[in-house]
Amino acid sequence: MNMLTQKTMTNTKIKRVSVIPQSSKAKNRFANVMDHFHMCTVEQEKVIDGVPHFFLVSMNRMYCFWVPVKGNEHWKIEK
Repeated sequence: MNMLTQKTMTNTKIKRVSVIPQSSKAKNRFANVMDHFHMCTVEQEKVIDGVPHFFLVSMNRMYCFWVPVKGNEHWKIEK
């Protein structure tokens, strides 16, 4: 690994948020797929139809989903 690659890797920050399931569908995913882990890694941030969204990946990497930054009927987001 060269010095440039090494420096780039050490400067990368991982952003995480906590999610709280709100709907029965989200509660099912939370229990059966996400292993009850509230923390998710923010893989992407994007504006969709004028609304900022996060693309989240569960800590066990078994569940991925787009959710508005302010949450929706399925998920509440806590930063």
